[in-house]
Amino acid sequence: MSSLVPPTYDSTRWITSNYHLSPSEDIRIAYIDCPPPPHTTTRKGTILLIHGFPQTSYQFRHVITPLSEAGYRVIAPDYRGAGASSKPRDGYTKTVMAGDLHSLVRAHLGIEEKVHVIGHDIGGMVAHAYASRFAAHTASVSWGECPLPGTEAFEAFKSDPGVWHFVFHQQTDLPEALTQGRERIYLKHFYDRLCLNPRAIGARDLEEYTVAFSQPGALRCGFDTYRAFPRDAEENRKWVKEQGKCKVPALSLSGGGSFLQAIAKDMVSEVYEDVEAATVDASGHWCAEENPVDFVRKNLAFIEKHPA
Repeated sequence: MSSLVPPTYDSTRWITSNYHLSPSEDIRIAYIDCPPPPHTTTRKGTILLIHGFPQTSYQFRHVITPLSEAGYRVIAPDYRGAGASSKPRDGYTKTVMAGDLHSLVRAHLGIEEKVHVIGHDIGGMVAHAYASRFAAHTASVSWGECPLPGTEAFEAFKSDPGVWHFVFHQQTDLPEALTQGRERIYLKHFYDRLCLNPRAIGARDLEEYTVAFSQPGALRCGFDTYRAFPRDAEENRKWVKEQGKCKVPALSLSGGGSFLQAIAKDMVSEVYEDVEAATVDASGHWCAEENPVDFVRKNLAFIEKHPA
């Protein structure tokens, strides 16, 4: 199968549900739970997939089943503010968002073993917060396609024209005012601008994302993940200063054709002791959609070096 032709995704074993994270605030986290096939003789652990912006757990549609077929239970939530999850007015620091997912995995799903965390874009920032704050519960972490607030790489890169949206999304009210009713236009520009494989996010996929981000509050929540960057930077710097670099094995994963690849490994090395780097071939920013076959291959090769 050509790496540029996404496989047809199989959702027959997916269980979709939600977790009532905070009854007092009526905050719910929606998620997909995909177990290994019934015939699997060796169950290897759990993988937690954390999506980016402007995406939802739908971004992992091509990789959930293949990862589970390798022997893993795969959990793919819509993080706070995205997809079918609640859209509260606050809580968009990556530490809080990671806490949501840790509670989902441990308290709700009852998974006691260490999990393998894979994060992309904003989800990469959340994955770092998860691995560093909950290192005792993390077997490995794979993340990338995101300059991490609090690192020297982020400070050097945040004014790059390629990430002009960092500044735009942090403005108060303006992004919401300019994108309301124009969600499809804005999202399509976003995907096309950062994509190496234009077939990866087609008309049907654009419709899925447009519906998701046309919900009341959805884009505002997405922009709020960017507005939290200054606080994220403070928390990440403080963590490294007080706790040292994270000891969880880390994979710096980026698209082979992404403009972020140049800073990827050095950035991760600022906050982790044990770092490997890999690229998803024939992919721009949207790795799990542009080349899901290689995305699965590169992540499994790393994960299987670090069994839970």
